[in-house]
Amino acid sequence: MEPGRLEAGCDEAGRGPLAGPVFAAAVILPEGFSHPLLNDSKQMTERARNILQEVIKQEALAWAVEAVSAEEIDRINILAASIAGMQRAVRALSIRPDFLLIDGNRFRPFDGFKYSTVVHGDATYASIAAASVLAKTARDAYMVQLAQRYPGYGWEHNFGYPTREHIDAIRRLGWTPEHRRSFHPKELEPTLFDI
Repeated sequence: MEPGRLEAGCDEAGRGPLAGPVFAAAVILPEGFSHPLLNDSKQMTERARNILQEVIKQEALAWAVEAVSAEEIDRINILAASIAGMQRAVRALSIRPDFLLIDGNRFRPFDGFKYSTVVHGDATYASIAAASVLAKTARDAYMVQLAQRYPGYGWEHNFGYPTREHIDAIRRLGWTPEHRRSFHPKELEPTLFDI
């Protein structure tokens, strides 16, 4: 972080699931922010993420979380949806950042923002790690709510990822409007033996 430069860290959660939106977050942390629990959200326990979510929301200079629906993912593809989600989160910030730190290696210019992509950025920059936490906790909470509307798929604990339980439920119960139709797990592809 450059002294005096307002940097927003950006990350997404939910690129791999078969169901539900992809969530993206942007976070501007105060200079010198640190927390012993802060790391890539995938390396953290659910309890640590939930604790940190509250700390980040209270201490960040600005934060925003946006979701891109399964329908839009199917229309524009998951990479474009992830980028669109991060761009929307940046636009939703209450403060305009001077610079964006993007987790990963792909992004698209927009609104004149300067940015840098950082592979494994969520393990390198606190602001990206914070965005990772907000995106992941928001998405998990959303999938738990969806699980009540669509019981039987196990979304309250698999969060829409292609677990054996989820794939078996699709076979039994069929697809829901929240499923990404452009995602085709190999286990659900017809074979010669199904004919």
